[in-house]
Amino acid sequence: MLIIPAIDIIGGRCVRLRKGDYAQTTFYELSPIDQAKKFEQMGYKYLHLVDLDGAKCGKPQNLKVLEDICLNTRLVVDFGGGIRSCEDINRVINNGASQVNLGTILLSQPELGFEMINNLGSQKLIAAIDCEKLKVKTHGWTKNSNRDIFSTIESIKKMGFLNFTITDISKDGMMLGPAFELYSEIQKQFPEIRLRASGGVSSFEDIEKLKSLNLDGVIVGKMFYESIVSRK
Repeated sequence: MLIIPAIDIIGGRCVRLRKGDYAQTTFYELSPIDQAKKFEQMGYKYLHLVDLDGAKCGKPQNLKVLEDICLNTRLVVDFGGGIRSCEDINRVINNGASQVNLGTILLSQPELGFEMINNLGSQKLIAAIDCEKLKVKTHGWTKNSNRDIFSTIESIKKMGFLNFTITDISKDGMMLGPAFELYSEIQKQFPEIRLRASGGVSSFEDIEKLKSLNLDGVIVGKMFYESIVSRK
């Protein structure tokens, strides 16, 4: 199972939100490029990079940060936040991302989901779905979709998506443990997808428990910022 450090960006700075609330933002001292280099020095090979400015406004805003990280590290970067068109995807890939996270667009314009899969294939695309109490939220966690997580996964899977990152917003940034029951149920209903967990990881014990669920990966954010630890 991959352990993937996360960098969330607002205004060009590293941040963490509590439960997806932009009003509860913690800013960190290191710049995104310095933080990425630190993760690389710690032995990590992958990076989950989220443009929270882009997620909120509907257009990527921090592509220069993505480019700088990809040019100055060997990290394999997946990038998301505000990607609403094929043009946005091409810009993200041209700036160095290995994979692109899509969320809101897959619900608001599902026909584009099919088009993107047909153009790029499933390997370069990740369906990044955020939920709270099993209900999916969109537009950078600011809007309710009134769709449940399981029917959403089913509809996106039918587009041809195999890679999924599921974030339980109620756990995100809280360091109180991931949504183990949610991921277990998703694995039970959709054993064919490649699932990455996100939100709530507070220890390597949490990571080991997620590993026992046969997940593809786990995205770790605040644990690394509050108590920096090296790769085991």
